[in-house]
Amino acid sequence: MLKKLVMAGAMSLMASGAWAACAYENTTPIKSLSAGFQAWKAVTDAMAECGNFAASLDQDFREKQPEAFAAKPSLYHIGGVANSTMIPLLNAGTIRPLDDLVAKYGQNLTPNQLIKVDGVTYAIAMMVNAQHLMYREDILSDLGIAVPTTYAEMLDAAAKIKEAGVVDYPIGGTFKTGWNLAEEFVNNFLGEGGDFFTQGNMPNINNEKGMAALEVMKALTEYMDPEYLVSDSTYVQQQFQQGKIAMANLWASRAGAMNDEAESQVVGKVIMAAAPMGSAAPASSLWWDGIVIASNISDEEAEAAFQVAMEGIDEEMVKANNDLAVWLIPGYEPGALAAGAAATAAAGARPYPASGPMGIMHTALGNGISAYLTGAKDAATTLADIEAAYVSAAKEAGLVK
Repeated sequence: MLKKLVMAGAMSLMASGAWAACAYENTTPIKSLSAGFQAWKAVTDAMAECGNFAASLDQDFREKQPEAFAAKPSLYHIGGVANSTMIPLLNAGTIRPLDDLVAKYGQNLTPNQLIKVDGVTYAIAMMVNAQHLMYREDILSDLGIAVPTTYAEMLDAAAKIKEAGVVDYPIGGTFKTGWNLAEEFVNNFLGEGGDFFTQGNMPNINNEKGMAALEVMKALTEYMDPEYLVSDSTYVQQQFQQGKIAMANLWASRAGAMNDEAESQVVGKVIMAAAPMGSAAPASSLWWDGIVIASNISDEEAEAAFQVAMEGIDEEMVKANNDLAVWLIPGYEPGALAAGAAATAAAGARPYPASGPMGIMHTALGNGISAYLTGAKDAATTLADIEAAYVSAAKEAGLVK
């Protein structure tokens, strides 16, 4: 994986006849639900070339997928997932094992694309993602600021940028209440060397490492848009594109958007670097994004969906969209836009610790952290309340005795 690394909602409906670029003509109506960033648009556009395909590109996909896939029949055939968003579907039994389809149609897949649980393939990874530092090279250069390597350095740089008044806000951040805000804590807690659980799935965040993570987050908000609690990845991406911010720890999957001449006013000005270091590791977590197939569909539909999916993540698609992601697909040639993800991984970023308990913890974090950022609670009370919420939910789920 490292070797390969180093090398708001939108809807897109596509149901035309098969295009020449697809290896076959799909005759079975297929639908997908995934995130809405540009890499997913490229993949679903390639799927659409086979015909009879409709893609929902939706940044709220993680909230909608569990219920949609639990329907009988499932409302979608293909799901776009990541480390953690696969877990609810897996636990509910709404995605199917893929080894038979891999054997029949996955001859171009590589071993590290096969995401296995207890030895069984449940997902096909297409790319690696991580949050890493993106910065306006022109602004830092003009002000004589070195590229930050820690959050302390980033905050020092932000103070100088604010004083110069060259952008609306020195820093952008994915601090939207809920999943995004929790992920920021996860990044910083992992960067401090924290482990979320002790024996018996008991929580382990109300400690010095948890305090340090919260303090960093609070310090960053002083240099952000005051509406940071509604700021998700698309919000920060657009802030960059519109020249409103100078730095952010943003997803690698958003890098290509900075040079999109149709949307961006800062083409060629945003550079990628390693995520800021915590005391133990980069303040980031390694993720994969990929594809699952619904259980509650017919075998015929599953077979058609898998074939369509393979067309979406083939070498032809990658060569046409090389710089939109750090692809785990043959034909990918890493470029400057992948440098931040590669550097973050090489510096020792830890994988996101996806699990049933972590899904509950992530929800508790997303619901609880804003109280600290807004001053409603102090850090110790915030972390204690989050732990209590986690324990209650984990007991109900049978994960804690």
